[in-house]
Amino acid sequence: MPSSPSSSAQAARERLGEQLREMRAAERISGVDFARRAGWRDSSLVSRTERGQRPITVETVRLWCRVCEVPDHRMAELLAEQASVARMWVSLREHHDLGLDARQKATVGDLYSRIDAEFSYQTKVLPGLLQTKDYMTEMLRGVRRDRRLELDDVADAVATRMDRQRNLHRPGVRFWFLLEETVLRYLYCAPAVHRAQLEYLMGAMRLPSVYAVAIIPMNSGRRGIRARESFEIDTFPNGSVEAQVELLSGLLTLTHPEDVALYRRAWDDLFGLAVIGKEARALIRSALAALDG
Repeated sequence: MPSSPSSSAQAARERLGEQLREMRAAERISGVDFARRAGWRDSSLVSRTERGQRPITVETVRLWCRVCEVPDHRMAELLAEQASVARMWVSLREHHDLGLDARQKATVGDLYSRIDAEFSYQTKVLPGLLQTKDYMTEMLRGVRRDRRLELDDVADAVATRMDRQRNLHRPGVRFWFLLEETVLRYLYCAPAVHRAQLEYLMGAMRLPSVYAVAIIPMNSGRRGIRARESFEIDTFPNGSVEAQVELLSGLLTLTHPEDVALYRRAWDDLFGLAVIGKEARALIRSALAALDG
């Protein structure tokens, strides 16, 4: 798996830079000649761009395509990859002046209305699509506290997230939720709120769009398979796939097939440890019973 958000973004930039280098080399244009045609003083910017040592903007891609005289369809492919690289790592510092509601609209937006399937793995909290209003409110209050946000728009953020849950009833969409058992037992809020959340989870397991709520027991023999950071894999009707990892400092979005494949393999390994159906419900009932002391 990618070792860090910055290394993943850097690797993606290097892959794009390598494509620009190959495009220039195919046209037998030297770095010096390219710099001259681009109107640059020397070729150092050419080599730094192609090694991924400087940002590759839309204007950069268009310049390489113009100098190398590539067809429009190839330029469209490169521009699509540049857009993917540009949005791969969204640091939450970029949205520091925004509240929770505006921040989630800027990062998640209408994602759930566009996907046809999602595979969600959670290690700390219940997935947002399965949260009750009270549980969600406590979670977002914690996020606001952790990130030292001055604006208190928790209520607006909750309303936006609750509205997003309509996608659980959208025809044709499929959801797989994979949880570590500890998610059922972490008491982030009052016991009554936590109890209502677990009871709601039991009901949500029967929704037609919820293909599985799988739970990895705490006492499961993991066979060397480690718990991972929480992540989601989303598939879209056009066949594209992306993985998203929300960290304390930002949102990592991976679209390169090799990166997505790493997370898909991790999902398959982790899912192989989980129980579903009656056994999963038994674990939820056990967590409920623990609330009684």
